[in-house]
Amino acid sequence: MSTRRVVITGASSGIGQATARLCAARGWQVVGVARRADRLAQLAAETGMDTFVADVTQQSDVDSLRDYLAQTGPVHSLVNNAGGAIGTDSVEDSNPADWMRMFDVNVLGVQRVTSALLPLLRKGSEGGHADIMTVTSTAGFVPYEGGGGYNAAKFALHGVVGVLRLELAGEPIRVMEIAPGMVKTDEFALNRFGGNADKVDALYGGVLEPLVAEDIAEAIVHALELPGHVNMDQITIRPVAQAAQHKLIRGELKAKA
Repeated sequence: MSTRRVVITGASSGIGQATARLCAARGWQVVGVARRADRLAQLAAETGMDTFVADVTQQSDVDSLRDYLAQTGPVHSLVNNAGGAIGTDSVEDSNPADWMRMFDVNVLGVQRVTSALLPLLRKGSEGGHADIMTVTSTAGFVPYEGGGGYNAAKFALHGVVGVLRLELAGEPIRVMEIAPGMVKTDEFALNRFGGNADKVDALYGGVLEPLVAEDIAEAIVHALELPGHVNMDQITIRPVAQAAQHKLIRGELKAKA
């Protein structure tokens, strides 16, 4: 059993769940964090990992998480994964409340958790190193129509990660960012499209092997398991069919004759 302990937010589904499962399979001591107690209970039963029910948009929940972690062992790594997108309306037609919700979970949630756990990570880095891995998005680098609120939140989060790396320079704490492009998960796009499965099918239709949550988990765990002096500052990860935000190939990929 590894002596390293990792805390993963948004662990009840998608990338967070896949990362929690893979870390557990690799022998990490995992604390999966999410809002949905039933999902976490199922994950714990299947993997034996530890879990904690918390909403990263609630400071009281984050404080309780911090206290629980401090009482139950060291913390060596944090994976800030909780986040999400709401809607595809234009800037003109968007509901500001949706933007506030996206900013709260994608940006402020990361700030709350990182700030609360940094003292524990500093203690966990003694005699070695600690990690803060944050899942952003290629939506934080290149804007696209219908993505205003999500673009804004992920652009902001990308900035937060960059600032944090500068602020922690000189400490043995790696600050890493992984920015996925097109990833097909069970819930992300369905939530964004308000449960409209037809829109989800159209989004991924004809795309040969979009990334899945397990692909991102592999990259995250690889970065965490690199030697402590190696910092994967920023990882951009896309399916081969997606050359850029605006360049998505649908259909078979074939070499030119």
